[in-house]
Amino acid sequence: MAVKIRLKRMGSKKRPFYRVVVADSRSPRDGRFIETVGTYNPLVEPAEVKLNEESVLSWLNNGAQPSDTVKNLLSNAGIMKKFHEAKYTK
Repeated sequence: MAVKIRLKRMGSKKRPFYRVVVADSRSPRDGRFIETVGTYNPLVEPAEVKLNEESVLSWLNNGAQPSDTVKNLLSNAGIMKKFHEAKYTK
């Protein structure tokens, strides 16, 4: 089973709000998911990102693949750097 960390769109028309979720890659974008690990609000200045760092790192260690957009969000939050350092300093 391929697990992805990706965005689930919420909010109304023209007012997007996203939840960062862990989901099976075969499930639909706004469909079934395993766990919510954060939120992303692109409408406020600057964009508001809240992530549960512990659960994101545990999912990455278990082999979950982030989507391109989520990878950028994680990089900006410094989580990808921590994951990379933990992986390669063993």
